[in-house]
Amino acid sequence: MKALRWHGPKDLRLETIEEPKALPGKVKIKVEWCGICGSDLHEYTAGPIFIPASDPHPITGEIAPVVMGHEFSGRVVETGEGVTRVQAGDRVVVEPIYACGKCEACRKGKYNLCEKMGFLGLAGGGGGFSEYVTAEDYMVHKIPDSISYEQGALVEPSAVALHAVRQSKLKVGDKAAVFGAGPIGLLVIEALKASGAAEIYAVELSPERKAKAAELGAIVLDPKEYDVVAELHSRTNGGVDVAYEVTGVPPVLTQALESTNIGGELMIVSIFEKEAPIMPNRIVMKERTVNGIIGYRDVFPAVISLMDQGYFPADKLVTKRIGLDEVLSEGFETLLKEKNQVKILVKAE
Repeated sequence: MKALRWHGPKDLRLETIEEPKALPGKVKIKVEWCGICGSDLHEYTAGPIFIPASDPHPITGEIAPVVMGHEFSGRVVETGEGVTRVQAGDRVVVEPIYACGKCEACRKGKYNLCEKMGFLGLAGGGGGFSEYVTAEDYMVHKIPDSISYEQGALVEPSAVALHAVRQSKLKVGDKAAVFGAGPIGLLVIEALKASGAAEIYAVELSPERKAKAAELGAIVLDPKEYDVVAELHSRTNGGVDVAYEVTGVPPVLTQALESTNIGGELMIVSIFEKEAPIMPNRIVMKERTVNGIIGYRDVFPAVISLMDQGYFPADKLVTKRIGLDEVLSEGFETLLKEKNQVKILVKAE
C-alpha cells in the first residue's frame, strides 16, 4: 500500500510498504480522510520532536522512518482476536495516544502526560497518511452516520481545542482571547462557544483566517491595526479572563499573558520550536496563572457529541482536499507557503 513516511527534516517520502494485519487486540481501518496537523509541519520543518529518530520509541519499539498522520477517520475492515468494541463496517475515528499505563500520570488517569507518551502517526504504529492502518482497540471510537468522514477527520484536533478550554478556568459568561486563528485556534473558538464564553476575541494577521474567525463568531483584532493588549483591556474593561496562545511565536506569548485581567489565565496550546522568555513580574504583579496542555484525555466522546450538534463544522474549516499522491506538493508545502489555508484533508486512495 502507499504510505507517507518521515525519514528526516524536509525528507518525507511516499513509499510502498506492506499492508498492516489485524493482530490480536487491534483494529484494521481503511483510512478515508486524514488532516495535516501543525505538529506534522513542525516535524517536517524542524523535527524530530515526537518522532523517534535515534532510539526506538519505548512503547511502539519503532524508529524512523515512520508513517505519519494522526488526524484521521475511516471504516473498520477487520478486527483482531479479542476486539469487542467495534466490528467490520463501523465508521470510526482514532484517539492516537500511546501510554504505558504504569507511570504516575497513567495511574492518575492522565494518560496524555505519560512519561513514555507517543502518538500513532508520529511514534510509530502506522499512520493516517496511508491506505490502511491498525490501531489498538482502546483507541477506536465509533462515529454516527450523521457525521461525515471529512467531519470525523476533525475530531482529533477538535479534542485538543476542547481539552484546552476544559483545562482552563473559563466559566460561562467569561471573556476570552485566542491568539492565532489557524486550525487549532479556530477550533478553540468553537470550543469556547460550546463552553458558554460571552465574548471571544481572535488575534490574527492573515485576512483569510480573520474572515474564518469572524465567520465562527469571534471579534477579530489585527495586530497591524491595534496595540492588541491595550485594545483588549479597553474593550473588556481590564483584560480577558483567559487567553489562549495558539501561534508558537515567542513574542505572542507575552502579548497573550498581558491581555489577561487581574487573576487572569494564560493557556499555552502551541508547541514551540524555541525558547520563549516571559518576565515573571508580569505574572506575579497581577496574580495571573500560566497553564499548558498537550493533546487531550477522555474528551473524544464529548467532541463527537458536539459535532453531532453542529460544532466544529468541517464545511467552514476545511480549505483544501487532496489525494495522497499530492500530499507533499499540495499539502505540506502549500501550508508553509499559503497562510490562507486552514485545514487540508488528504484522501487515502
